[in-house]
Amino acid sequence: MQKNLFLFLFLLTSISYAQKKPIDHSVYDTWENIGIKYLSDDGQWGAYNILLQEGDGKLYFHNFTSNTKKEIPRGEQVKFTKTAKYASFLIKPLYKDVRLAKIKKKKPEDLTKDTLGILNLTTMAVTKIPQVKSFQVPELSGDVIVYQLDKPVDTTKKPAATTPIDVKKPASEGTELVFKNLTTGVERRFKFVTEYALSKDGKLLAMASSGSKTDKTVPAGVFLFNAEKGTTKTLVSKKGTFKSFLFDEENENLVFIGETGPEKAQVKDYNIYYNTVTLDTAQVLVERDFPGMPANWGISGDGKLTFSKNGDRLFFGIAPIKKPKDTTLVEFEHAKLDIWGYKDDYLQPMQLKNADREAKKSYLSVIDIFNTDPQIIPLTDVKLPEATILNEGDADWVLASTDYGNRIAIQWSGSPARDYYLVDVNTGARKKIMESLNGSALASPGGKYILFYDKKNAGWYSYIIETGKLIPLTKGMAVKFADELNDVPADPSPYGVAGWTEDDKAVLLYDRYDIWSFSPDGKSTPKNITDGYGRKNNITFRYDELSKDERFIPKKEQLFINAFNNVTKENGFFKKSLYDSKTPELVVMGPYKYSSLVKAKEENRYLYDKGNYTKSPDVFTTVDLKTEVKLSATNPQQQNYNWGTAELVKWTTPKGFAAEGILYKPENFDPNKKYPMIAYFYEKLSDGLYNYQAPAPTPSRLNIPFFVSNGYLVFAPDISYETGYPGRSAVEYINSGVEALKKNPWVDGKKIGIQGQSWGGYQVAYLITQTDMYAAAWAGAPVANMTSAYGGIRWDSGMNRQFQYEKTQSRIGATLWEKPELYIENSPLFYLPKVNTPLAIMANDADGAVPWYQGIELFTGLKRLGKPSWLLNYNNEAHNLILRQNRKDIQIREQQFFDHYLKGAKAPVWMVGGIPASEKGTTWGFDLTDELP
Repeated sequence: MQKNLFLFLFLLTSISYAQKKPIDHSVYDTWENIGIKYLSDDGQWGAYNILLQEGDGKLYFHNFTSNTKKEIPRGEQVKFTKTAKYASFLIKPLYKDVRLAKIKKKKPEDLTKDTLGILNLTTMAVTKIPQVKSFQVPELSGDVIVYQLDKPVDTTKKPAATTPIDVKKPASEGTELVFKNLTTGVERRFKFVTEYALSKDGKLLAMASSGSKTDKTVPAGVFLFNAEKGTTKTLVSKKGTFKSFLFDEENENLVFIGETGPEKAQVKDYNIYYNTVTLDTAQVLVERDFPGMPANWGISGDGKLTFSKNGDRLFFGIAPIKKPKDTTLVEFEHAKLDIWGYKDDYLQPMQLKNADREAKKSYLSVIDIFNTDPQIIPLTDVKLPEATILNEGDADWVLASTDYGNRIAIQWSGSPARDYYLVDVNTGARKKIMESLNGSALASPGGKYILFYDKKNAGWYSYIIETGKLIPLTKGMAVKFADELNDVPADPSPYGVAGWTEDDKAVLLYDRYDIWSFSPDGKSTPKNITDGYGRKNNITFRYDELSKDERFIPKKEQLFINAFNNVTKENGFFKKSLYDSKTPELVVMGPYKYSSLVKAKEENRYLYDKGNYTKSPDVFTTVDLKTEVKLSATNPQQQNYNWGTAELVKWTTPKGFAAEGILYKPENFDPNKKYPMIAYFYEKLSDGLYNYQAPAPTPSRLNIPFFVSNGYLVFAPDISYETGYPGRSAVEYINSGVEALKKNPWVDGKKIGIQGQSWGGYQVAYLITQTDMYAAAWAGAPVANMTSAYGGIRWDSGMNRQFQYEKTQSRIGATLWEKPELYIENSPLFYLPKVNTPLAIMANDADGAVPWYQGIELFTGLKRLGKPSWLLNYNNEAHNLILRQNRKDIQIREQQFFDHYLKGAKAPVWMVGGIPASEKGTTWGFDLTDELP
């Protein structure tokens, strides 16, 4: 009887698997993913987005007490009012309408705009206001909203001009701004608004109006609306450019940047304006001729305004006054060129890439607002450009830094050494506190200490601002606080900082597993506040800040800390006060991947999502993480498809190194069958064992769930590297992992492929020069020739690639002149005659990371040797494909390529005969043929 029951269940399971479909390329667009999660301050309401890869997503609201729910099609960007009586959000246009508009090549101003939705959380009624460009709700109190309408779309048809007409475009006019009391429904409307800001308490609304040439009843200028009194006062009664409105902490004082010069002036003369409740109009607080302003400098229109917490100081940006463009120059009579100089701080490509940012660069300065003899105190300048405000601006110092004098070395180091200074906000006096630091620095939230990390000795230091004393925090400790597994030629990076305890009494630092408490004054012995539990149990603990307003780690309660088991790859949470050294208390740990927690501001209510490879992530709510309520049900269609499983596999490499990776199997896996396998790799991937992977057109990584669903095994091995020998390291780990799996009778050892993108693409190219064990290979954006790539440019940043070989991922650890033999040994190009594996290459002509001529060198070499190879150049595409249509295209080609070589399927036309340039854009070559490549 039991035997028959077992047989019945086996047959039932087999039938169930047999009925499930393999994933095809049509499923991508409607596959769901979880967007942003939101909580009201009181924790009564939650909201979350469920988005589609392509199409219209949905916004869901959920009341945790009444279980009331509301679904809003296409809703995004939720903001709850402080009372949690209302929620506001934007409703995006229908995807089909946006698509149609793109087909018709409509201009941006003619596209359908967002709609503002306002949800009454008592009645669940939704009010919709079309054509809204932005909105704000007060942070601290009040059921009010401010929203700005977009310019209405001009639907009138304009007759075509028979002769050219020189039409001067009108100056940019603002649009209507609405202040609405959501409780009473009372509105106030303001026309032609260009900029606005709402005070945190919702009582004051500052705005700039452009005025209008057609409506003379609306003046240009700056205005302040008082919601309690219902009055509007004019702060500036001139036309101009006004922006960066900022209220102080008490919502009593207002500052903004503005200029009232000629509209077409190339150089704007900005002032900083100030207003308070007792002033009828805004006063100029700072201007170009103000005492303390450096010669030929002025107020930056791109600088940020910041009040000190106590409201006494204002921090702002200044900049050298730009020279107006010489409009008398005739463009075609002058040469256009870039001149590269060996003494330049930055290479020309970096300068050109950062030109716009540099043109807008401002330099931090400060003024004491209430000083009887105020003057500008410049805190930074061209040679000391960066600064951080301490203790929310109430401290007497800022922390400034510079890489001036060290910038040329970026070319080969990747990051420059920096000097650090304390700059007195009262006098501008500078005190150097650290020189040529290769590392990082940050100030304590209370402004009493500067924390330094020095990469050279992998040590943490605390600088006491009051005494000027430097305290080594980690020196002499047996535990390392920098990457223990560092396998690049550069000095190791730190594990990081968890945060600071109240009043700067302690700083919490991470080692590989645990969290430590250090006294920044050096008077107390360091304490392992997770009691060594992490290292003993191979669990990594990390603390997540749950509030952007959190300056210090909360003291009054136990906190949830993230936990990751380095052996099982499980994730979860422990409970712990970070003010004692007690052993953490396990809350939950399991075979899932958790998102970061979202916490209600005033209550212990949390939102998060969790899933794993087999379970699509869903949104959950909890108050203690021990019990949870599931709110969503994403991707129910997954059950109709032959999905897959993920398991951790371990092996030993030929040199005796312990290795691990992930093996993905089809859901209907049968150990009595033989399966083709694809190895996909990029550094280390096994920590993502429980990551959900949606079927999606990828930027060029392997689409793992697609191939698994279609009857492939996928193997993702981890790789550790030996400096100078990245190629050999790939052979050591990848090939040995594949050989270990080939011992299983269900792996078809003759039908194994490899796929990698970028650094993985390089390793694909290298591996096929070392072995014939692979039946097919696919390399995305590979480096083929390290000798030519060494001097190339990463066009996305403008940086030279030398640092990558000497210090980071490419791991040679020496210059081309010091170790030319290593550059040659690790370059696939020099061993192409050994290649017998068919290779497909993706190399895109707008690749900003790997010069696309690397793919050309690889392809033309193989072509010259008569080796089966193909090169895909997605025109004007990046290192990783951006355009979705290109991502979809490469999925089809990749499937056809591997299906042909690993499953014996017919080859497509593009592999057999190619696509002539004359048929580009009309023929894609997907049709299958009986001919062979």
